[in-house]
Amino acid sequence: MSGAGRVAVVTGAAKGIGEGIARVLAGAGWSVVACDIDRAGAELVAKETGGLAVTFDLGDQDAVEAAAATILGRAGGCDALVNNAAWEKIMPFERTDRQLRDRILAVNLVGPMTLTHALLPAIKARHGRIVNIASAAGRMGAPWEVVYSATKGGLISFTRALARECAAAKVTVNTVCPGPTDTPLYRQMSESNPDALKVIERVTPLAGPYGRIGTAEEIGHAVEYLLSDKAEWITGQTISVDGGMFIG
Repeated sequence: MSGAGRVAVVTGAAKGIGEGIARVLAGAGWSVVACDIDRAGAELVAKETGGLAVTFDLGDQDAVEAAAATILGRAGGCDALVNNAAWEKIMPFERTDRQLRDRILAVNLVGPMTLTHALLPAIKARHGRIVNIASAAGRMGAPWEVVYSATKGGLISFTRALARECAAAKVTVNTVCPGPTDTPLYRQMSESNPDALKVIERVTPLAGPYGRIGTAEEIGHAVEYLLSDKAEWITGQTISVDGGMFIG
């Protein structure tokens, strides 16, 4: 599937990894629908990539379903969905409350499932692609990110099951798991807790030799490959783009 003339919906596209994915896909010829709760950020990315912006709260299922209808109405269909948007708050599990846990679950797992469900008939009609952005935390588990890890592990399992179910429609479903990635959020976290971030970088094998962590564009290139014709025989897989943090 080449990008030319095709529609890719990317959530969390206003900044960070989602913005990197949106820009890489636009550069490959995709018509990108930049989705985010941040209206100004989504509109800026849409303007600069020649795409569309759709604003909604991924944690509100009614809003997600309404946004799916808006996307299909404005874009005329959907060839690919990249479920990237996520949210977390780092703290020990025993200090979390129900409101926090419910919010992380709603945004990171229930929201992507709801959006996928709403767009799936359109994706099937075009034999399209789905890529879910999980995390190294979803494969390894991360202390102080227990609920976040659970949602990302759930997204990986969701991918595997949906890939089997959608194969008959020639729809592929895969997961990309980023590791430490140079985004505004990562830099903010580094400033507030530099010692914790240094530990993360030490357990990333390529971070030392290259003197850096990953980039949002590198995640974007992995996604672009999975949406391309070259990857039509790949489905149900979990691909880590994390500098070797998870090897297994």
